[in-house]
Amino acid sequence: MEFIRIEDIEAPELEVYTKLSEVQLYRYYEPDIGVFVSESANVVLRALEAGYEPISLLVEEQRLEKEARPVLDMIEKLYPGSANDGVKVYIADHETVKDLTGYALVRGLWAVLRRKPLERLEDFCRGKRKMAVLYDIMNPTNAGAIIRSAAALGVEGVVLTSGSVNPLSRRSARVSMGTIFQVPWTMALPEESGEDRLIEILHSYGFRTAAMALSDDSVSVSDERLKKEDRLAIVLGTEGDGLPKDVIKACTYTVKIPMYNDVDSLNVAAASAVAFWEILK
Repeated sequence: MEFIRIEDIEAPELEVYTKLSEVQLYRYYEPDIGVFVSESANVVLRALEAGYEPISLLVEEQRLEKEARPVLDMIEKLYPGSANDGVKVYIADHETVKDLTGYALVRGLWAVLRRKPLERLEDFCRGKRKMAVLYDIMNPTNAGAIIRSAAALGVEGVVLTSGSVNPLSRRSARVSMGTIFQVPWTMALPEESGEDRLIEILHSYGFRTAAMALSDDSVSVSDERLKKEDRLAIVLGTEGDGLPKDVIKACTYTVKIPMYNDVDSLNVAAASAVAFWEILK
């Protein structure tokens, strides 16, 4: 690893941390596959353990020998000697890092890592029995929280439509507490995501599907039929709008969580945790 002290907030080496959007990171910085920025030592450690290749680190000087040390040791372990020569470690004092990130409170460590190719939907679904489907969920906080619940409550894989936020976005990864690197996930192609096409594909792979939605024919999340399904995909929609009608109609079940005190629904992240626990237990 090469250690480089940074004092100029306009240093071009820091552009990847400070100026490039999620889309630019994905499409332009490494056109063949793309990169992503991960925040905090714990999240970066989980990314490294999952096989994501580091390109560079940005570390607050005061945290170099504490929070950063396990990360540096992990890189040395995974890429010993000359194998990590290309990994640059940029070091800056607190004030510089604060200006770079725009936050008064910072987490002390960031990393740029190379993405990995996404698994094809057919290959991804093979062998899995219980999955979650995120249908056009664009809110990174919701996506990260759902994936964290999926990892904790026994979901074997998460499929996102092409219109959903990428789980490797900074906020999704942070909210997930790094579990995006522990539960398998993939994103369906645009031609697999439109209208009810994804539901049709999952059915062709032998899955039954459960749309989380309120309708006249909804069954309770505690319905025993859901628990008895050998292969089941739980389908979750966007906050507010929920799932499109054609998607709900195409699913095997429409499922609701019983509510009290005239509350009509839960936040999608909270609803996912209830559904995963009740259906998969």
